[in-house]
Amino acid sequence: MQYTHEHLEIQKTLRRFIDDEINPHVDEWEEAEIFPAHEVFRKLGKLGMLGLNKPEAFGGAGLDYSYAMAMAEALGHVSCGGVPMAIGVQTDMCTPALARFGSDELRREFLAPAIAGETVGCIGVSEPGAGSDVAGLRSHARKDGGDYLISGQKMWITNSLQADWMCMLVNTSDGPVHRNKSLVMVPMDSPGIEKAKKIRKIGMHSSDTGLIHFDNVRVPQRYRIGEEGQGFVYQMQQFQEERLWAAASSLEPMEDCIAQTIEWAQQRQMFGATLADQQWVQFKLAELKTEVEALRALAYRACDLHVQGQDVLELASMAKLKTGRLTRQVADTCLQFWGGMGFTLENRVSRLYRDGRLGSIGGGADEVMLGILAKTMGIAKRPPRG
Repeated sequence: MQYTHEHLEIQKTLRRFIDDEINPHVDEWEEAEIFPAHEVFRKLGKLGMLGLNKPEAFGGAGLDYSYAMAMAEALGHVSCGGVPMAIGVQTDMCTPALARFGSDELRREFLAPAIAGETVGCIGVSEPGAGSDVAGLRSHARKDGGDYLISGQKMWITNSLQADWMCMLVNTSDGPVHRNKSLVMVPMDSPGIEKAKKIRKIGMHSSDTGLIHFDNVRVPQRYRIGEEGQGFVYQMQQFQEERLWAAASSLEPMEDCIAQTIEWAQQRQMFGATLADQQWVQFKLAELKTEVEALRALAYRACDLHVQGQDVLELASMAKLKTGRLTRQVADTCLQFWGGMGFTLENRVSRLYRDGRLGSIGGGADEVMLGILAKTMGIAKRPPRG
């Protein structure tokens, strides 16, 4: 994959917006442990950034997924992880299935306002007892006339304390666990929804994360995305784009971390020379830069095949696995070179150290990615879809 002039112009516009409208406020938002999502999303919507690869009929630009990847990569210019993640939830985590499989009525009601930045969405998959094990979720919806009555809990939900709606994966029957789930659009102001707790985290501070309770929440069955019982399949497809987004959005933060560390090392005097004069430091930073470029090549190849319509489950899982581990390696190595300065809250490297740790947990833990790869490689047996 190679970016065209149009890709680069989108990135240029977005980086300019980030410099003007986001980065000057990041420290304040990190301190507050929340950012004004509606305000930021409205501005992004006016720029046309929230629906690059979404259908034109609902306000999107109708471009292929490579443009969404270019946007994700430019979001790495934000000087924290929480705000880009919140934007990525809107563009690549809670709307892909809606855009692909939702009825026109549903897309007019939920997708069009999301693309315009008029509403904030969230994706409801994880629960207190089911995170990486998506098949094990317990929230359920029973039919009552033309409605669903939804009960259960969702936890670790990004944007949920500000969201207008949730794209919720929920059991809609008692059938086999891979065929009894549906994706349902749930307005967050519905009676029976309790935003029970704001979850404080060691990183991603500017992103709000909630524990949400559902007690017989009434939702029309027409709010279901696509076919009943196909939610697990739809969500697995959404995960592929989420994992590609994670890889693309991690590149610039790692590059910036390495560049800032080089600048620091060239100034830091020790033992009659600079830190950058130490061959060990030179070699480690060169190695890290090489690994970042290798991840970029992997992510670009996966994106190229995805645009061609090929299944990229294996490559997206590889990219996600590599992203989580490499972010940890880059942040940890660079922080060590900063010494005591790296152990301060104000240091950008320490922020990547905190924010980047989520990469090996959220969206499927490293071990889940390895399990997927073992299956795609034919090493591990695929369990029967029961």
